Amino acid sequence: MKHIHLIGIGGTGLSAIARVLLEKGYTVSGSDRSALPLFNAITAAGARTFLGHAAEQIAGADLVVHSSAIPDDNPEVIAARSQGIPVLKRSEFLEELTGDKVTLAVAGSHGKTTTTAMLVWMLDRLGTEPSFILGGVIRQLGCNARAGAGPYFAIEADEYDYMFLGLSPKIAIITNIEHDHPDCFPTQAEYQQAFKAFLERVRPDGLALICQDDPQARVLMNEMKEIPAQVLGYGTSTQAVYRAENIQIIKGYPQFELFYQPNPSRIKKLGDVQLSVPGRHNVLNATAALAAIHALGLSEQEAINAVKSFTGADRRFEVIGKVGGVTVIDDYGHHPTQLASTLEAARELYPKQRLWAVWEPHTYSRTQAMEDEFTQALDLADKVIVLKIYAARENNPVYTAKRIANALTEKKASYIPDFDSAADFLLENLSPGDVVITFSAGKATQVSQDVLAGLQQQRQR
Repeated sequence: MKHIHLIGIGGTGLSAIARVLLEKGYTVSGSDRSALPLFNAITAAGARTFLGHAAEQIAGADLVVHSSAIPDDNPEVIAARSQGIPVLKRSEFLEELTGDKVTLAVAGSHGKTTTTAMLVWMLDRLGTEPSFILGGVIRQLGCNARAGAGPYFAIEADEYDYMFLGLSPKIAIITNIEHDHPDCFPTQAEYQQAFKAFLERVRPDGLALICQDDPQARVLMNEMKEIPAQVLGYGTSTQAVYRAENIQIIKGYPQFELFYQPNPSRIKKLGDVQLSVPGRHNVLNATAALAAIHALGLSEQEAINAVKSFTGADRRFEVIGKVGGVTVIDDYGHHPTQLASTLEAARELYPKQRLWAVWEPHTYSRTQAMEDEFTQALDLADKVIVLKIYAARENNPVYTAKRIANALTEKKASYIPDFDSAADFLLENLSPGDVVITFSAGKATQVSQDVLAGLQQQRQR
């Protein structure tokens, strides 16, 4: 039995890999700086975990894999190399992990977690027993990864640190391309080039599904016509081979008709699709996942039936509680487009209610580079609280997101960096019927939990 040690095991990427390895029968150990929920979950699943990093913690390992956040001077990395133990980045390990399966990879700036989760849910409901890895827990399956017995491996293909270049997918989906991670990709051109390199890794007998509604994805599609793999478009555009038409929002949830048109003279209606997750952006996510099912030759009608029952991934428009008429929602959004899409979905679902956006900015570089875009997105809410920046892998003691709060009107926005103070402010100002959405890829879910607890206490008085 092989022993693999994972440095950064509590993160979304490595915790998912750890779960797959455990289910495959590997011995798994790992370390991280703090005991966040995924760290605790993978410990409970059987991994031997350590808080903090120390050389002796790699004892017995045959291979060490580390996340992008781990520097070369990490004591466990140094110890492994000194002992001749191979040390790989996550991207370098993916081929070994997925190599014996048909890989279905979902990439894009936004929507890749939900699209992957939809695809996994459909494959699961169709009885294919898929393996999968994604950056969020699928609510109905209760996990973010699994080693399935079937032929397919669905994976969220993260572009950060070029992770997705460790994959050789049979089917690749690109949901959209909008410049992100400026700490890794300083320019739009470098970001676009990374997605081009990803598509070049699609197997020659494979398929690339690219969203025709997204401008930069269309540019990429035109550049990729010479690759051996088949390249098809999906979306609402008349140019899309897999096309969503007659979109309606019924009581806050999308419905649409799905068509397949491989050439101008041939068109087939695949079915009528109803979703149980809000937001027009999820029409595109569902179209991508259903297109992959159709391309695999599986039953599109069974898949359409399955997606109707899909309720989402954790922290993707997740209603975590409703107390005293106040609805509290957690969302992982950390890019302006994600915030805007979620707030627009909330408007459709709660058209007459006051919307609060509680935003924890994620990384200094992204926040500073996209100040104007964040301001425009947050302006879609009725009330805004801006928290302190979640630094993640960065450090900038001078810059704060107060500038963005100040750019909004004084009556709309407040800069409250402290979590406890933000929760207290909400509890003093919320009214029955309000909807609170906490946007956080960091730790601000604490604010949501504190608000729910405070509302409960208010009811009991």
